[in-house]
Amino acid sequence: MKIFVTGGNGFIGSRVVRKLVEAGHEVRCLLRQTSDTRRIDDLPFERWTGDVRDSASMAEGMRGTDGCIHLASVSSWDQIRSPDLETTVIDGTRNILEAAVAAGKIRTVFISSSTAVNATSEPKIFDENTVFELDNTPLRYAIAKHRAEEMVLDYVKNKGLPVVIVNPCEVYGPHDTGFITAGNLRDMIRDWPALACRGGTAVAHVDDVAFGIVRAFEKGRVGERYILGGDNLSVEELVRLTNKIAGKPSKPVLRIPNGALKWTVQTMAKWKLPTPVIPEVLDYATMFFFVDCAKAKSELGYSPRPAAEVVQPVVDWLKEAGHV
Repeated sequence: MKIFVTGGNGFIGSRVVRKLVEAGHEVRCLLRQTSDTRRIDDLPFERWTGDVRDSASMAEGMRGTDGCIHLASVSSWDQIRSPDLETTVIDGTRNILEAAVAAGKIRTVFISSSTAVNATSEPKIFDENTVFELDNTPLRYAIAKHRAEEMVLDYVKNKGLPVVIVNPCEVYGPHDTGFITAGNLRDMIRDWPALACRGGTAVAHVDDVAFGIVRAFEKGRVGERYILGGDNLSVEELVRLTNKIAGKPSKPVLRIPNGALKWTVQTMAKWKLPTPVIPEVLDYATMFFFVDCAKAKSELGYSPRPAAEVVQPVVDWLKEAGHV
């Protein structure tokens, strides 16, 4: 098949493109003129220059393809405060869906996020049927992804577009040169003492998530969502696991109350002082995004590796690259 992939040069997307090529598919990648393609330069793919926010370029780029995997989104933590967040996530997804309809109602996979499932201040495990309760929170990224999912389901129901939704959890892997998540582990290893707030998330290896995305394209049921999760860890558990793997099992961990941490960082930001983390990050780090991925395991053959096997290669890469 010829598959149109948005975000194919990114951390997760590059792994998806690799798996598609290895499976014998042709790939047309949506890229910008300035896109860094080093992760996929060794692969055969067709380049399409455009932007998800440009409906005309999406319609033209998808013409003649058999399917679409839509990964393009804001990715780095500093982008979650961007005014372009909703335009990219919501309007960009609408442009993709319209283009897929125009291309002959081709099969599409929308990459959402586990943050679009739900979160709570106390540990609780969510699945694909969990009611979303974050509308009146500062979690703009989670809200935007959830709104995009609602739009996807409307296209499935009212326009007959065959779309599958996947919800990856927090994704780790080596060669995360943008430090999208590797930066978390780098800071956990560098800091003395290591700092931890009260919150948590599921962690998964980038190759496992890429496998799950491709399998969702191949086998996922139309109109369904599939959580691509892994081991659920509190922030403190992730800090301790990371330092153990890094050879620092005895490093002290300072547990800072969420309220005090948020107040301190917000006050520093108010006075335009450098903050240890982007303030918006704490809105996520101080919540629990624990998920159950049994549905993806059962229907897609998704098989996430244990947390230690997720963290180990990232720590090894951080050391080899001289980041810690």
